[in-house]
Amino acid sequence: MGDIFAPIHKDTTYFLLINGEFVLSDSGRTITGQTPFDGTPTYTIQAASREQIDAAYQAATKAQRSWCRVPLWKRAEYLHKAAAILREHADEIGGVILREVAKNVSASKQEVLRTADLCDYIAEEGVRMEGQLLTADSFTGQPRKKLCLVQRVPLGVVLAQGPFNYPCNLTGSKVAPALIAGNTCVVKGPTQGAVAALYLTAAFHFAGVPAGVVNFVSGRGSEIGDYLVTHPLCNCISFTGGNIGLEVAKKAHMIPLQMELGGKDAAIVCADADLDVAAKCIVSGAFSYSGQRCTAVKLVLVVQEVADALLEKVLAGTRKLTVGRPEDDCEVTALIDRNAADNAEALAMDAKQKGAQWLTEFRRDGNLVYPLVVDRVTEEMRLAWEEPFAPVLPVMRVKSVDEAVQYANRLRYGLQGCVFTQNVNQAIIVASRMTAGTVQVNGAPARGPDHFLFLGHKDSGINAQGAKWSIEAMTKLKSLVINLPEEAYMVAN
Repeated sequence: MGDIFAPIHKDTTYFLLINGEFVLSDSGRTITGQTPFDGTPTYTIQAASREQIDAAYQAATKAQRSWCRVPLWKRAEYLHKAAAILREHADEIGGVILREVAKNVSASKQEVLRTADLCDYIAEEGVRMEGQLLTADSFTGQPRKKLCLVQRVPLGVVLAQGPFNYPCNLTGSKVAPALIAGNTCVVKGPTQGAVAALYLTAAFHFAGVPAGVVNFVSGRGSEIGDYLVTHPLCNCISFTGGNIGLEVAKKAHMIPLQMELGGKDAAIVCADADLDVAAKCIVSGAFSYSGQRCTAVKLVLVVQEVADALLEKVLAGTRKLTVGRPEDDCEVTALIDRNAADNAEALAMDAKQKGAQWLTEFRRDGNLVYPLVVDRVTEEMRLAWEEPFAPVLPVMRVKSVDEAVQYANRLRYGLQGCVFTQNVNQAIIVASRMTAGTVQVNGAPARGPDHFLFLGHKDSGINAQGAKWSIEAMTKLKSLVINLPEEAYMVAN
């Protein structure tokens, strides 16, 4: 394929994509990123002007009128081509992810390959979406005089905003379903992770989609975020992020939303749990990618009779984790920025000052926070309620499973949770009582596989994700009612 991505940048300066053209910001303003690990410069992105945002929306609006008439099989073909491009360049894009957000080598490449698989799956899911036929005589007293054809139609222009922690995959999980459903996209890359999101967007461009079908803008959310989400040509917002999503929801008014926000995913460990399984899942769930995942285990609620035995195994697993630079493929690397590391330290210090016990040493080297297990967390501590988004694992000892469920349900978030037990009846009862979009049984919280249903309750989100459900979230129902002449519905005797 050659250097297919050469047009998206000049040296370390990366462009916007508007109406099929890669351009610099007409504001003359740029943002240079820094590596989370040592602060060295990474890439320079554009600070798009309002006029360029207007141009992106106008291009998407114009392109959507014809894109929605492209046959489904042809749209699917574009998605398959984009997937092939991602696979061909997985090492290159993975290297970008590593530099921008400090995800390790294997995880960075796997994110790209996972995104390619998702594009292929969504392409196949999209061509198999079905409508519904209703007949009037299924309602009491009505003759078969009318037929109602129910179908899904595109919303129009989708604003796709992904987060820093999965800049390729979570951007792809928005763009692919939007396009297969007949929408066009304006993609806003995260400030850190923007270049990876640009690569993802450009993959669809180089797959051959018409100009204006995919557009990419970048800049600080504090400067252009409100303008993007309140733009009159925006017909849908698909957003993944933190508390800022609550403000986006308030400003969106009647615009359809697909949002995945924060999580305080609780792991409930019952007395009969397989503690080896529970400990392994808790360690990987809490510390992979340094805990910077909405689906990370962010609170352990363990019945006190097995707490000591569980923590012994959790500590053994924690001590085996590799900590260091992402290019060394370490499991725990630097947090995204200083604010994230400061917040993690503040939560840990608050807990210790209020009586919690650090079971591992608190260590910090710049933005690198070493895995910390905090035992005997109580409700008075911030760590009991807030999301650390860091390798900090709080443990609360409870008297019963009922107490654990009640506490988990008091949290403001309801993204995922998990329960560890060898009693299938107890697993079903606990899972059914937990207020969360997904409850894992004997497994760590996880968003994937990407075709599974994924959604949040309470402050964790609006609408559902997952291949089928993302397509549905980016479409609206429309009915066509056919009034039949009398002879058309007469039944022969």
